[in-house]
Amino acid sequence: MLVLHTIAETRTACARIRLAGKTLGLVPTMGALHEGHLSLVRAAQASCDAVAVSIFVNPTQFGPKEDFASYPRTLEEDCGTLKAAGVDLVFAPSVREMYPSGTSTFVEVAGLSDRLDGASRPGHFRGVATVVAKLLNIFTPERAFFGQKDAAQVAVLRKMVRDLRFAVQVEVCPIVREPDGLAMSSRNRNLSDEQRRQALVLSRALTAVRQLVQDGERDSAKLLYEALRVLAGEPSVQVDYCRIVDPDTLEDIPNVGKGALVAVAARVGTTRLIDNLLL
Repeated sequence: MLVLHTIAETRTACARIRLAGKTLGLVPTMGALHEGHLSLVRAAQASCDAVAVSIFVNPTQFGPKEDFASYPRTLEEDCGTLKAAGVDLVFAPSVREMYPSGTSTFVEVAGLSDRLDGASRPGHFRGVATVVAKLLNIFTPERAFFGQKDAAQVAVLRKMVRDLRFAVQVEVCPIVREPDGLAMSSRNRNLSDEQRRQALVLSRALTAVRQLVQDGERDSAKLLYEALRVLAGEPSVQVDYCRIVDPDTLEDIPNVGKGALVAVAARVGTTRLIDNLLL
């Protein structure tokens, strides 16, 4: 497995893959890998001849009071995990490599970038779109793999890929959960035992909504009422948002009869977690 740190050597390695007639799948990550990331790797291996993983904690998607400095960084451990998983290439650049001095060009998906996480984290999706555009430009993969847990990010990136005509297929893989229902996240390691127990209220709220939908309820207001009722059962969990939206536009919808995304974000202690349910 190659572990590369510069754009030039990464482009050279990808060119060799293409010259060999192989297809390339890209899994962008910020490291601190868990089973959710590995599920993306396996999906890439199932449909591509070679798999590359990027590991980069992207500063432009963090606000000034967010957890950029404390975000877990476990590069050596991550590389061991990816080597064991059979990954072909890891790209782990520095901030200066990705954002050279004087950088002033950013990618912004207007409208979508101001919804859900974008509403409470101004500039977040501009940072996400910019770094993913850079990675797609560096790797030019046939397919790029993302997790459904970041549903709003998926909507933003799909729109960016369509608008900018990137020659890549965006593949979205299901949320991977712990046995007790907690959605896997690199930030989970920041939770104390008690906070982890409290965090389960997010998946419980989504499960309650799913049950109501299975029982025939379609009215978004009634479904949200139930979700918020469950979330209120853990008063120490501070809800950022709980919304039912169109999964492509991220706009609120009055009923779920034609499909919907139920999305929730909350702070457990100082850790911000997200989860969602695709109906």
